[in-house]
Amino acid sequence: MSSTAEATAKTTPKKKGRKLLWVIVTVCVLGGAGGGGWWWWQARQNATHAVQKKAGPVRSPAQYFALEPAFVVNLTDDDSVRYLQADVQLVTRDADTRTALEQHAPAIRNRLLLLFGQQSSAQLGQRSGKERLQASALTEVRQVLRQEAAADKIEAVIFTSLVTQ
Repeated sequence: MSSTAEATAKTTPKKKGRKLLWVIVTVCVLGGAGGGGWWWWQARQNATHAVQKKAGPVRSPAQYFALEPAFVVNLTDDDSVRYLQADVQLVTRDADTRTALEQHAPAIRNRLLLLFGQQSSAQLGQRSGKERLQASALTEVRQVLRQEAAADKIEAVIFTSLVTQ
């Protein structure tokens, strides 16, 4: 029996050593996988934050308010009778401003009619003249809204059609 006992004693440490080796390898593999997963997740989060910072703050969608019907005015040309026909839309991203535009549309139309009637065909013949008219129209709309103590977050006045005859 002594030879069997010696044989058992010799094999037992080898089996325990192998089990211990497998446990250590398994723990290392799981630890490496966990660390790699954490690193990947952090890199992904940092990339997402970088894209969001680059994009800037999220803006509300643009809301367009059409001033209908189209504006038709006489131009101030001395040599002949000329007309301007313009379809105008106002751009805002603010709900309160949109409500104010609807409420004060008659006053806004009046101010824009007066502004458009002061133009000549020579002024409107060039792109720069049309852009100046847009800037002036934006100023007029904001003035009306400020006089009425309403929200005045208008981004632009857009001409969807501008015809002179």
